[in-house]
Amino acid sequence: MEKREIFNRMMEEGLIPVIRVASAQEAIDVADAIKEGGVSLIEITMSVQGAIDVIKELTQKYKDEIIMGAGTVLDAETGRAALLAGAQFIVSPILNLSLIELAHRYSAVVIPGAATPTEILTAWNAGADLVKVFPAAQLGGPEYIKAVKAPLPQILLVPTGGVNLQNAGAFIKAGASALGVGGELVDKKAVKEKKFDVITKNTQAFLKTIQEARGT
Repeated sequence: MEKREIFNRMMEEGLIPVIRVASAQEAIDVADAIKEGGVSLIEITMSVQGAIDVIKELTQKYKDEIIMGAGTVLDAETGRAALLAGAQFIVSPILNLSLIELAHRYSAVVIPGAATPTEILTAWNAGADLVKVFPAAQLGGPEYIKAVKAPLPQILLVPTGGVNLQNAGAFIKAGASALGVGGELVDKKAVKEKKFDVITKNTQAFLKTIQEARGT
């Protein structure tokens, strides 16, 4: 899938599910549940045991049915391994310029992390496709996104960290282009009890909230 198409899908769906679980099998089961909920984007964090192999397995299983991403990528070496395994977008909680350069080399979507307006603008000027604002809730939630968007309206922001069903709509209305959602979507209790239908329903609920906030 071409980079432009991946980017457009992100903007259209507006939800980037973050899978951070204990085992590879749990990651695969959660990915299945999220896909069932209507989202084609899957972010596997590098903190998942055997994350690179999980990315490879899901890529082979679903091919173009899902868009595979690697999360919590801290350096270019890890990013390259993820891309070679099949990842089509890279997400980081930090701003690492070499990671942005790597993504450009592989024509992959890159979403580096930033907190301050200076970091956000630096990431954007370096070629970020979107900028992950992390940790969004602790930085001030939707009001922080709104404040940053006022002087920097051209930058596409993805708040992540503390995004839930109660504030998701407010984040979108504040100017967020998409939302990165982890624990509030991938319910730990549901994963432990293998009640993956809960995650499917959570996915659907987030999508509905985003669509309503956008007025679509």
